[in-house]
Amino acid sequence: MEVPIDIRGILSILPHRYPFVLIDRIIELVPHERVVGLKNVTMNEPFFQGHFPGFPVMPGVMILEAMAQAGGILANASNDQMKDGGLIFFTGLDDVRFRKPVVPGDQLTLTLTVIKMRPKVAKMAAQAHVEEQLVAQANLMATFGDVI
Repeated sequence: MEVPIDIRGILSILPHRYPFVLIDRIIELVPHERVVGLKNVTMNEPFFQGHFPGFPVMPGVMILEAMAQAGGILANASNDQMKDGGLIFFTGLDDVRFRKPVVPGDQLTLTLTVIKMRPKVAKMAAQAHVEEQLVAQANLMATFGDVI
């Protein structure tokens, strides 16, 4: 895959659709190693209507989902099973930390690095930054293919 990958390329890889596509661009991709994606956080996000009125804060689970979607792009580039239209499913999160609120106007830089990539499972270290400040981090685990 050639980078940058714009939203059209992301939609051709991920099964997610509006309002649940949470990455806007991939700016770096090294299969089996790392991915860097961007998420532009705007007031138009549907979750800001209720989280929180008068003080909009991006929910932590949405930051984790954005990380996972960037990880899905990395898995797609790193795993032959994914290239044939396979799916990737979250199986676990470890060491999750939220360091600073993410608010409208912020741009999240999502960096995921492969810890382990096997034919059926992956583990990745994820970090989210706004500008140079770390706002969230986690280790994500996922499985490839059917869950049934």
